Amino acid sequence: MIRNVVDERVFEAAVVDSQRAVAEFDGARQWLASARQGPMEPLAAEVWVFDEDLARVVLVKHRWRGWVPPGGKVEAGETPREGASRELFEEAGLQPKLLSEPASVAVRSFHPDWPVTLGLSYASVVDVATPFVAEAGQPVAWMRLDEGWESCFPDDVARIRKHAAWIAGQMGRH
Repeated sequence: MIRNVVDERVFEAAVVDSQRAVAEFDGARQWLASARQGPMEPLAAEVWVFDEDLARVVLVKHRWRGWVPPGGKVEAGETPREGASRELFEEAGLQPKLLSEPASVAVRSFHPDWPVTLGLSYASVVDVATPFVAEAGQPVAWMRLDEGWESCFPDDVARIRKHAAWIAGQMGRH
């Protein structure tokens, strides 16, 4: 998707959510400001779904990325938040309310042959008994935050743990 075809409402939503994100990685806010000037790859969005004890996170098993949060490409006409919700429903069958503050904003490539793009991570807290409806060929499971998992994005484990701690602080659970 070329930037000049991206709906201005969508781009502005990405800017606002990147500014509101609890954490920033890879100089993402500055990257987004410069991306405004030219062609840009599609945005990406994902959801970090935590259990009520903030001890586990929902991950999907991608065929070559390993265990990653549910997410993917933001489609034309949808905001990153809308894309994150849609991807979460498609990949895990979940439809929880996303927390108001985006969890993080980062710049990364989702495939070795693809250029980098902006990725926004959102968060939600659900009952651990909530059933999953996995996408065909992509298992979904709760993963403990005190254990690691195999992923092509090894920094995600620490980032997700840190955000769970931030949510606990917001809820008064230190």
